[in-house]
Amino acid sequence: MKKTFFGILILLFFAGTSQEKPRLVVGIVVDQMRYDYISRFYNDFENGGFKRLIDDGFLFRNAHYDYMPTKTGPGHASIYTGTTPARHGIIGNDWYATSIDKKINCVYDSTASVVGGVSNGEVSPRNVKTTTITDELRLFYNFNSKVVGVSLKDRGAAIPAGHNPTGAYWYDLESGNMITSTYYRNDLPSWVKKYNERNRPSEFLSGKWGLLKARETYNESIEDGNLYEQELRKGMGVSFPHDLSKHKKDMSLLKYTPFTNTLIKEVSMEAVIGESLGMDSIPDFLTMSFSATDDIGHRFGPRSKEIQDTYLRLDREISEFLSFLDDKIGEGNYLVFLSADHGATDVPAYLYKNKMPAGYHNNGYIRSLINDRLNERFGEGKWVSYIINEQVYLNKDLVAEKQLNLTEVKKEVIKTLMAEDYIVDALDADLVAMRMFTDPMLIRLQNGYDNKRSGDILYILKPSTLNDAWGRKGTDHRTPYTYDTHIPIIFYGKGIRKGNSVRQVAITDIAPTLSMLLNISLPSGADGEPLKELFE
Repeated sequence: MKKTFFGILILLFFAGTSQEKPRLVVGIVVDQMRYDYISRFYNDFENGGFKRLIDDGFLFRNAHYDYMPTKTGPGHASIYTGTTPARHGIIGNDWYATSIDKKINCVYDSTASVVGGVSNGEVSPRNVKTTTITDELRLFYNFNSKVVGVSLKDRGAAIPAGHNPTGAYWYDLESGNMITSTYYRNDLPSWVKKYNERNRPSEFLSGKWGLLKARETYNESIEDGNLYEQELRKGMGVSFPHDLSKHKKDMSLLKYTPFTNTLIKEVSMEAVIGESLGMDSIPDFLTMSFSATDDIGHRFGPRSKEIQDTYLRLDREISEFLSFLDDKIGEGNYLVFLSADHGATDVPAYLYKNKMPAGYHNNGYIRSLINDRLNERFGEGKWVSYIINEQVYLNKDLVAEKQLNLTEVKKEVIKTLMAEDYIVDALDADLVAMRMFTDPMLIRLQNGYDNKRSGDILYILKPSTLNDAWGRKGTDHRTPYTYDTHIPIIFYGKGIRKGNSVRQVAITDIAPTLSMLLNISLPSGADGEPLKELFE
């Protein structure tokens, strides 16, 4: 997109203050990347990807999420807003909207429709209550700074790109196209159309997913085809190689393979060229979210050969992308940060077999327990409207109809929950709303609470305790425990010195750090601290 005459004047005006700034900022979020993947797989990484970022950049080894639930939507929002769900409002990937009596996606927008595909187009960032660092960049340069978001997932593109970006693009699980919504534009740009015409998903799904390297390389993983893994599709088995061609017309299958990371890398390269990102002294911003790591992690777990192979392949994708930036933008002219939106627990069944604390529960059972208790205490009725994100939404219309005291009803729910061994705490939302906790675990609970969107009762499960509604294979995330909160933060490139730190820092520190590095305004709700090691 060419700059206007006014934009050229702005460019010249800011030239003096922009010349020391990176021409392009690239934000890389790796979905479900536990910190230990860096140390476990480090020796198997090649030199141009993760090792380049770690060895030549600055690594924060003790970075954490400071809220629960630790999920993709809240994670991306917290990275780019510099605050927690209590302020930015993205309290989960989904939540129960009491006003319309249904569960909604965190980027759901009924006024938007799909552009370039056939599904998944009711998407926008309207639910994010504060500005993002990408918003602030656009505002600072009077919208002459370009911002593009690319992800497999809609929330991984829409939230980081902010409220008024140049574009945001994600994968349509039905058509296999990269798409957007009418919130952004009414037609795909030519560079996206040309990429879709290549039909890369069909190419990826026409073959097999085999190990990238010799099998003996994967000694950081447990045996292949173990009891803790889920099939990609019925009949495919859980051992390498995975024959994708049996389901090659199923475009949704692609998300469970590392080849979606290839797709996101390629689309990001096309975005740099197609939108001329980083081609002048006004900084631009590209947000990239690699999501295959999450979908594969859910299916196979953190100890699987599948997850290790995915990271070895992602290492090459990052290496190729950095080399591409060296060529197109120039080494030393761009800034990269890499982090994750959450971690994940080991498969509880695997932990339990090895005498580690772990277990399962069932949301349906919890719902029945609560309903039975309240039926017994207050009379028959549908007392629970929804349970999601370890939050109970009560049927307040029923409470009012029976002329009951809501506080008394909630006390009965808390008693019921606390009688269950796998629940370590249950709290009235009114108490959480007071935000007076000093215990670190409860602080994380209150940081994830939104007065208007969260439930009436919030509870915390024991470590590594998952809902078994989908069986006892694979893994999940959402808790305040370190396996979900501990993630890497790496800064690399323009103005970043080599080094590492073990000081505990928060994910909400990324956006304020970028504000200081770019010398622009902080996002409106940011309460994180700039990472001081980068300025010493």
